[in-house]
Amino acid sequence: MIGRLNHVAIVVPDLAAATAVYRDTLGGTVSEQVELPLHGVTTVFVMLPNTKIELLHPLGEDSPVAPFLEKNPSGGMHHICYEVDDIYAARDRLVAEGARVLGDGEPKPGAHDKPVLFLHPKDFCGTLVELEQV
Repeated sequence: MIGRLNHVAIVVPDLAAATAVYRDTLGGTVSEQVELPLHGVTTVFVMLPNTKIELLHPLGEDSPVAPFLEKNPSGGMHHICYEVDDIYAARDRLVAEGARVLGDGEPKPGAHDKPVLFLHPKDFCGTLVELEQV
């Protein structure tokens, strides 16, 4: 069901500083910052030959990553994202097998305007999983 690893997301306390580390220190190619009000984050993608790193920063006080940053002031890995061909079929299969989909269970447009949804970390070895339809 799952396809390739789309990205690993890292929550950062300072998006400009983190972008500079990945661009200047590690030599990565980085995207422009994009605000995603629907998800409450500002994001930058670091392009790698085989996947991407997503740098996340809270957008507003109600951001779902703000509590993560409060518990982890230096930031850290937040979630991993896998590609799926059909997000609705993937969701329905996972729910039938007992997995929990976060939120209202309906896919939302993600950073690349493709449908995404998140799966409860307790159902996936303690890791928050995002699915993105490709």
